[in-house]
Amino acid sequence: MTGGVVVATLVLAVGTYALRLTGPLLHGRIEVPARVRDLLAAAAVVLLVALLTTGALTESGGTAGWARPAGVLVGGVLAWRRAPFAVVVLGAAATAGVLRAMGVP
Repeated sequence: MTGGVVVATLVLAVGTYALRLTGPLLHGRIEVPARVRDLLAAAAVVLLVALLTTGALTESGGTAGWARPAGVLVGGVLAWRRAPFAVVVLGAAATAGVLRAMGVP
């Protein structure tokens, strides 16, 4: 590794540690308004949905076909119906696997 890579890694490590340390240090000292808490919760949901969407619908810069989104949809429905996590994962994988075995891309 070059010196620049080591320095960049150390700077990022210190920054990550400092960011994580601010939570316990500032707990109880700063009051976050309820509106801000609501917006942060909504932003987290939006970010997770965006990540799920891009992961489910794209592959290598193109579309992922139909099998993967169908598997994600089945997994989402099972999770919404409060199925156990193993059932959600296996249901999604089985759906995508069966569709791919049938020749659906």
